[in-house]
Amino acid sequence: MQHKAGFVNIVGNPNVGKSTLMNQLVGERISIATFKAQTTRHRIMGIVNTEDMQIVFSDTPGVLKPNYKLQESMLAFSESALADADVLLYVTDVVENPEKNLDFLEKVRKLSIPVLLLINKIDLTNQEGLVKVVEKWHTLLPDAEILPISALNKFGTELILKRIQELLPDSPPYFEKDQLTDKPARFFVSEIIREKILLYYDKEIPYSVEVQVEQFKEEEKLIRISAVIYVERDSQKGIIIGHQGYALKKVSTESRKALEKFFGKPIFLETFVKVDKDWRSSKRELDSFGYNPE
Repeated sequence: MQHKAGFVNIVGNPNVGKSTLMNQLVGERISIATFKAQTTRHRIMGIVNTEDMQIVFSDTPGVLKPNYKLQESMLAFSESALADADVLLYVTDVVENPEKNLDFLEKVRKLSIPVLLLINKIDLTNQEGLVKVVEKWHTLLPDAEILPISALNKFGTELILKRIQELLPDSPPYFEKDQLTDKPARFFVSEIIREKILLYYDKEIPYSVEVQVEQFKEEEKLIRISAVIYVERDSQKGIIIGHQGYALKKVSTESRKALEKFFGKPIFLETFVKVDKDWRSSKRELDSFGYNPE
């Protein structure tokens, strides 16, 4: 049997369930999935291998109109996903305005590759409401194949995989067959810590935070990790640390538990908080944090 392989890129507006879908399709927890918008900042690959197929999924940040350089980089990651996809998964849901970000939608409409339009969260509507949503999307993306799904409940994910397999080109694998992602271990450490910050802090704080791993040392029975949490203001540093260090201790404890589950090994985790003023608007700082879509 001929081997199939290709790049299947996931795009859409913030908070429609792209990362949840990615994790369900890959069968591993690759992307951060929280209830907050703008959770995904990078383009993250998750690779599914079978004997005669390799699907290279790519999760991307939610499409938005940028207000600062970090968001410009996030949009560039999303737009780059349109350029190198063999199959595009455009994810929406039953509650968002279909006409949001029409500029990006127009770029999707002009693509010559197969586009699967996935209407997520169908458990939040009824049949009549779903029909209206489908009709609206059919006028906006007339060439797309529309599939209603519920990523959280794993409804429709098997059908997506079946359709992708049918649409993929004949090709040898792009990556080694035992490879799960293109990201190094340090990346997932910083993402897991950032996820806990997204969950435990309110308002602007999580969006002003970046996490950088300074040490990742794997020993026979233990992994030693040292990570720095960067914020933009001294006041934010105080909030992250909390009274008598309680807030930072909570984030560190929850991060350590998640890391131990992720790596399957005991973790010794040290976390520090530093101020890096206006890092979200500094090209030099963004490059150092890996926000370069090139």
